[in-house]
Amino acid sequence: MLRNLLSFALAGLLMPRATAVPTATHSSPTPSVTTSATGKLVFCHFMIGITSNRNSASDYDDDMKRAKALGIDAFALNIGVDPYTDTQLNYAYQSAATNGMKVFISFDFNWYSTSQGSTIGAKIKQYANMPAQLKVDGKVFVSSFAGDGVDVNAIKSAAGQDLYFAPNFHPGTGDFSAVQGALNWMAWPNNGDNKAPTPGHDVSVADGDQAYMNALQGKSYIAPASAWFSTHFGSEVSYSKNWVFPSDLLWYQRWSQILTLSPRFVEIITWNDYGESHYIGPLSSPHTDDGSSKWAMDMPHDGWLQMSKPFIAAYKAGDSSPLKYITDEQLVYWYRPTPKNVNCDSTDTTTEGNPNNSSGNFFRGRPNGASTMADAVFVVSLLKSPANVVVQSGNQAPRTFAAPAGINAFTVPMGLGQQKFAVTRGDNNQTVLSGTSLKEIVDSCICGIYNFNAYVGTLPAPASIDRLQPAGLASLSVGLRAPCPTNTLGA
Repeated sequence: MLRNLLSFALAGLLMPRATAVPTATHSSPTPSVTTSATGKLVFCHFMIGITSNRNSASDYDDDMKRAKALGIDAFALNIGVDPYTDTQLNYAYQSAATNGMKVFISFDFNWYSTSQGSTIGAKIKQYANMPAQLKVDGKVFVSSFAGDGVDVNAIKSAAGQDLYFAPNFHPGTGDFSAVQGALNWMAWPNNGDNKAPTPGHDVSVADGDQAYMNALQGKSYIAPASAWFSTHFGSEVSYSKNWVFPSDLLWYQRWSQILTLSPRFVEIITWNDYGESHYIGPLSSPHTDDGSSKWAMDMPHDGWLQMSKPFIAAYKAGDSSPLKYITDEQLVYWYRPTPKNVNCDSTDTTTEGNPNNSSGNFFRGRPNGASTMADAVFVVSLLKSPANVVVQSGNQAPRTFAAPAGINAFTVPMGLGQQKFAVTRGDNNQTVLSGTSLKEIVDSCICGIYNFNAYVGTLPAPASIDRLQPAGLASLSVGLRAPCPTNTLGA
């Protein structure tokens, strides 16, 4: 399922904001009392629209088990009106029940109309009493992507039961008096109009938090958390779109904000939206190829999933520090595969043809907003006690950072070549962790395209390489104008 994000402005919040990331930032661990039964829940957005190739409930089991182990309480199952939707919803609900997870439906209003309140209510009723259905305060939980103006009374009437309706309405547009809560989708710094910030138009994610909390007036807020955003569809598909939001250290910074904000709900965006590059689930998770394999291949994101686990535990406990939730010391690092000034115009898929731009989200060549991304390598340490973090990015000289205990972030300039990392500790600088990334940074156009997705690696390195499966690679060659070897990571 591909979505073209709806444009909207957060009135009064278009303010200048510093965007420079310091060379090293960290959260100092502070003592805090762990509480239980806080009532806080973590959701993760899951795209049903790309899972038509799943043949049984067991095809969802791995996703459910991974999410539960991470601390995710429920998947928000994003649905449109595809003919296979009910088949896949039934599989997902069944797998969730088997694996002790919860799920709920998130209606995608790129496909549903706001005039379909009764239809939406009937779909809710169809699944409301299944064992895995999430209920909050005794009510069936339901959400959406967009949907401002939908008839909430018609939804509730057709559903025939109490609903906890928390849609993605927008401040100043949606009727917040008719809902029990609301989801803010804009998890990335933006210009207030669904694109990357520009001078004088810079809306932070925290600005969005405030706008939603003001509109909700004490009702439940679903705060978004996302690690990245990059999409690059050209004329080879009907849903052409090509832009980025500045992400860089966003995943680290956002979880730090959430521990301070402490909202009732958090929604991770997303588990498996490869088309917009903000997936934290495995590449190998069964799915069809919407054309995103061109930038998702050889670009695993599992490190982001692992990095969020102590943050999630701290958030759900009402704790202000993730330190005591670190179970294993680890280094997580990520970077784009090429510097942003590499010129791919002669082969890029967006530079030819007559793409559909009814959404206004298509741009030729280098993605819109590319200049807001830093040419840097981002490193996050998860340490039980202080240590040194050593980073050598390609042809750059090694850099050493003193990392306190806890979760801390560091940035080094991007250098061409191999990316090497280490953690040392003690007077003798004893090596605790060390390794070389499987992905080099190059000054050429991989598969001939501009790829602004992130490669995410970890120390210790994973036991196996996460790869796209055949169905997830089916559209790789469509529209390409340069050679593109398949699954080359670690070869």
